Amino acid sequence: MSRSIALTTLVVDDYDRAIDFYVRKLGFEVRQDVGLGEGKRWVVVQPVGSNSGILLAKAQGAEQVARIGNQAGGRVFLFLHTDDFARDYARMTSVGVHFRETPRQEPYGTVAVFEDLYGNGWDLIEPRA
Repeated sequence: MSRSIALTTLVVDDYDRAIDFYVRKLGFEVRQDVGLGEGKRWVVVQPVGSNSGILLAKAQGAEQVARIGNQAGGRVFLFLHTDDFARDYARMTSVGVHFRETPRQEPYGTVAVFEDLYGNGWDLIEPRA
């Protein structure tokens, strides 16, 4: 049996604003954008060439709205692997992605924490070979 995690839900305030950030600033692509009626959409973005993605889910109600930007209680929430840290770090900083720290070397690779448009923490990582 083969299994994998295909999607992770990310609660957002607006579909188009989130799509713009993930496509324009992180270089992701929109894999699906399907209207579900009543203003709801099934929106999946993912890094080019990846088999896993993020389901952008517009917050419904006060409890979900309160989770926007704090889905992991302040910890790093998602991990974006790259094959060229310097290239992606330079591109992301040039389009205004906020990094919480300067790049550092760890036993597992080169890493720096950045924030998405809502403040969720991400690791940009180039894993060691």
